[in-house]
Amino acid sequence: MSPNSVPKLPKGCFIVQFPKISDERGSLAFGEGERHIPFPIKRIFWTYDIHDGNQRGDHAHRTCEMVLFPIGGSFDLELDDGECRALLHMDDPSRGVFIPPLVWCRLMNFTSDAACISLASEEYRAEDYIHDYEEFIRMKSEE
Repeated sequence: MSPNSVPKLPKGCFIVQFPKISDERGSLAFGEGERHIPFPIKRIFWTYDIHDGNQRGDHAHRTCEMVLFPIGGSFDLELDDGECRALLHMDDPSRGVFIPPLVWCRLMNFTSDAACISLASEEYRAEDYIHDYEEFIRMKSEE
């Protein structure tokens, strides 16, 4: 995702630019909870080895906040708040996306070497997930 190609993002979403240090040995990017990541990190998980045509995500959270970023390869990230939908090509390990609660998120078009790290503000709770898009739209209309 190049800085000049960021579309209008759904309400509450924003790009997280991690500090990056590069020299002849390579590059290092980093983030600190409550400094670069706008919440205390309660959970970290990663997705990788996603086979052709498969998608990840395809849900929203009721209360959990997240920051997603690629650590290898690339993928597309679709964000939707019920009014605004954005498609981002995620290919820079020093740039992530903050996703607030009640934003539908879908990851797709993974390259064979793609890997994504997800930083979450909450521990896993199945009841926090909204898997039905119509239910998500109903909840958004009640806000």
